[in-house]
Amino acid sequence: MNKLKLVIDNTHLKLEEKEFFFNKSELKIILNLYAQMVSHGFWKDYSFNITKKKVSFSIYKRASERPILNICKNFKPTNYNLKYYIADTQGNILAMSKNIELLINKVRWNKYKIVN
Repeated sequence: MNKLKLVIDNTHLKLEEKEFFFNKSELKIILNLYAQMVSHGFWKDYSFNITKKKVSFSIYKRASERPILNICKNFKPTNYNLKYYIADTQGNILAMSKNIELLINKVRWNKYKIVN
């Protein structure tokens, strides 16, 4: 028992903090956009899809259908600008950026009115 050591704050064994979701500021930007589009009557429902490689905020016309748009955060981007991107139903990338605020601001959201 006399050979036990107490190790406090061992820097070699620190686990690095991994991102598995949108952080608070990113989520605030996305939800502000969603609230604005819902108040105008353009969007109806949303959901989150979380995988090991990305998290996506999906926008729906109706809850029973496939998502119309996905705002995605890529955890392991192959391209520097592919950290955040917007994809359509078929998976085509409509816009991409390294900053989510720039991505949200540069897209013309009036093109994506999905109400009948």
